[in-house]
Amino acid sequence: MDPLLNTATNPSALITGGSRGIGRGIALELARLGWDLMINYAGNRSAAESAATDCQATARHAGRTLRVETFAADISRPQDRNGLLEAVRDRFGRLDLLVNNAGIASLKRVDLLEASEESFDRVMAVNLRGPFFLIQQASRWMIEQAKHGSQPKIVNISSISAYTASVSRADYCLSKAGLSMVTQVFAARLAEHGIQVYEIRPGIIATDMTAPVRDKYDSLIRDGLTPIRRWGTPEDVGKAVSAIAQGLLPFSTGEVLNVDGGFHLRRL
Repeated sequence: MDPLLNTATNPSALITGGSRGIGRGIALELARLGWDLMINYAGNRSAAESAATDCQATARHAGRTLRVETFAADISRPQDRNGLLEAVRDRFGRLDLLVNNAGIASLKRVDLLEASEESFDRVMAVNLRGPFFLIQQASRWMIEQAKHGSQPKIVNISSISAYTASVSRADYCLSKAGLSMVTQVFAARLAEHGIQVYEIRPGIIATDMTAPVRDKYDSLIRDGLTPIRRWGTPEDVGKAVSAIAQGLLPFSTGEVLNVDGGFHLRRL
C-alpha cells in the first residue's frame, strides 16, 4: 500500500518489544487513544497475542476502534528490520510513531573486569545498533510522509542506566548511554523535516526484567532511593509516550523525559 494514498483514519505506531513489560504498557496507553498498533516481539508469540487482545479490549472500553497486528522480528538483524517496516507499510500504510523499546539485559551480571565480548556484542546489537538503523530506515519513510502534512515522531526508551554506573552490567549501561546520543543526533538531523525525537528514561519499573531484584529494590525504595517512594509501572512510561503521541510537547525535540520517581535529582 502506498503510504501517501492511505485512507486510514487512525494514526499508526510501531512498538518494538511491545509484548511485555514497558512495551505492553505503552501499547495499552496508545490503544486507549485509538492508535493502530504494530506490536513487535522477538520470540514470545503468545505474549504478543495476549497484549494485542488486551489492547483491543482497552480500546473498546474507551469507545475506540483500532487495528492491532503482531510481528516477530529481531531488530538486531537487518532482514528482520526490513520485514518489520514492510509489514507496517503493508498493513497500515503509514507510520506516525516509532517507539524503540526492545532491549535486553546483560547475559550475566559479572564484574566488568570479567565481562565477556559475547554479552557486549549481543547487548549492543539489540539495544543500540538495532534502534539506530531502524530509526535510519524509518526516517526515510517518515520524511516522505512529512512532506504531505503528517508529523511523525520517534521515541527511544533508554534507562537511568544511561548515566548511572553499574559495574556488574557495564555493557547494558553503555548501550543505554549510546541510545541517549542516538536520540540527540537524530533529533538534530530530522528537525528540519518536522520530525520530533524524544528519549524516555525509565527508572525502577516493575517488569519481568526487574523481578529477580525485587527484594533489593523494595528495600532501597523504602529507604528513599527515589523521592517518590514506589516502584514505577509500565503504565507510567506509557503515559509519557501518550503525551508525546498527542503532540503535547510541540516545541521540544531531543528532550529527555525522566520517568523515574525523581531518581535523577541530586539531593543533600
